[in-house]
Amino acid sequence: MAALPLANTEIVQFFREWLDTFSGYVREVDYASARPLFHPDVLAFGTHNDVIPGLDQWVSSQWNNVWPKTTDFRFVLEQVSILASPDGTTATVVAPWTSTGYHPDGSAFPRPGRATMVFSKNRDGWLCVHSHMSLNRGVPQASHANRPVKAW
Repeated sequence: MAALPLANTEIVQFFREWLDTFSGYVREVDYASARPLFHPDVLAFGTHNDVIPGLDQWVSSQWNNVWPKTTDFRFVLEQVSILASPDGTTATVVAPWTSTGYHPDGSAFPRPGRATMVFSKNRDGWLCVHSHMSLNRGVPQASHANRPVKAW
């Protein structure tokens, strides 16, 4: 059996920077800055929804139910795996992440999870076309922080 199609050094570096940039937007609750990283017709699912068709619906139903209610979101970059098609036009990123959630009384709890994201590259660069982010088993589904959205 052939080995997994691991991404080359250049692609790995690009996606580590992408993950770091995106996680900063999550921490800042900056939807406007994060939007250009995704295809407008992205297919996504996560904690609050099954398949979500399109970026606008994803922002309103998933991002807006999570980003303002949590803090400290970061991908665990040293544990990221990145696969790429031989022609360099498709990549899959598998990445664990950490964040902090909040109980109704305001006390904090660790809120780790994992993500799988699929990217497509065209003349304009890489765009995420699918994202699945989910919490690890046993992590409370709800978080109760109430941070303002920086930009829609």
